Amino acid sequence: MKFTELDLPSNILSSLKKMGYDEMTPIQEATYQIIADGHDLCALAETGSGKTAACAIPLIQKVDPALSAIQCLALVPTRELCLQYVGEIKKIAAETNVKPIAAYGGFDKAFQISRIQDGAQILVATPGRFIDLVYDGVISFKDIKCVVLDEADELLKIGFLENIEFILSCILHKHQTLLFSATMPEDIKKLANHRMEDPKHVSLISERAAPESLEHYFGYHHPKQKQAELTQYLENEDVKQALIFCNARHIVDELYNTLRKTFKNIEYVHAGLTQDKRTSIFTRFKKQKIDYLIASDVAGRGLDFSHVSHVINWNLPRGEEQYTHRTGRAGRMGRKGKAFTFVTKHDLHGLGELIRRTNIPPRWIGENPLDGDHKPKDPQRQKRSSRSRFGKRSKKTE
Repeated sequence: MKFTELDLPSNILSSLKKMGYDEMTPIQEATYQIIADGHDLCALAETGSGKTAACAIPLIQKVDPALSAIQCLALVPTRELCLQYVGEIKKIAAETNVKPIAAYGGFDKAFQISRIQDGAQILVATPGRFIDLVYDGVISFKDIKCVVLDEADELLKIGFLENIEFILSCILHKHQTLLFSATMPEDIKKLANHRMEDPKHVSLISERAAPESLEHYFGYHHPKQKQAELTQYLENEDVKQALIFCNARHIVDELYNTLRKTFKNIEYVHAGLTQDKRTSIFTRFKKQKIDYLIASDVAGRGLDFSHVSHVINWNLPRGEEQYTHRTGRAGRMGRKGKAFTFVTKHDLHGLGELIRRTNIPPRWIGENPLDGDHKPKDPQRQKRSSRSRFGKRSKKTE
């Protein structure tokens, strides 16, 4: 279905055309009328499927431009996602009088307060900073007609849940609640339903939240072999851009200090960096000024890196949700992509369950340690030809 088939205002249609949006994605088509009609919604769709625009387009139309007050609130788990979300809304609302702003920690709060007081109508915020603004007496809830929880499964987990409950308890009048995510475990789904009124459910993941255009590869190695195998993989693959995920900050630092000796245009990012530094790195990565980005899970949720061709898990993700969100940085919006995960002997216990629960067809580069009698061999003794394991060549080793 085309956006022109909807009864959209001409100024929003004009912005969508400039953004190159013509055909609606399945999640946009499935949820537009539900949101427009004012129903509560719990929507699940694979990463990179257009969930932000699915929410933003009807949200902008709900705003009364003549009312200089917060009318729509979108809560997101990270600063980076906050900036990306408000950026998408700004583009769609570019030819309207709707004012969206972002509020997140690690940035000048006084500036954010002045923007809110200047008449912001859509506020995209991280829960912690939003609560700070509530206690500062800056936030008025009386005109809020819609609340969005993006990456809802993360926001309803311990750590965020108490803040979300507090925020929702502050909205005493009837309002619309929209939940969007790529994964939603049953316990979180039940929790969400308690906070919604007769919600509509839309699920387009078909037991699989990872993009279908993404190929999933695994390699079984001894820990001492991983460094050489990763270098060889990057040299022989046709990598446009790669995200390399690690499970801890110190591992990110160590891997960056090693790989920078071999590869150019490489950077790293984790929560230990300042917000300005993180924002600068993500901006350069999106503009393709960085070819390889080594990251913690600060880059693992929601962020749209449209040129990423490869996602590499240096460490096995901690569960299927983390795997889905990490690997979903590639293969977005139907583009082809590859995910490659390093596996060591101590990872094997939970690997079969991860593959089963994510419902992916795994491809092994080299030996499949889960085959046969399920008794893994020592990967350090494997003798393989690098040419047979990996594809072509890298463009960035000179």
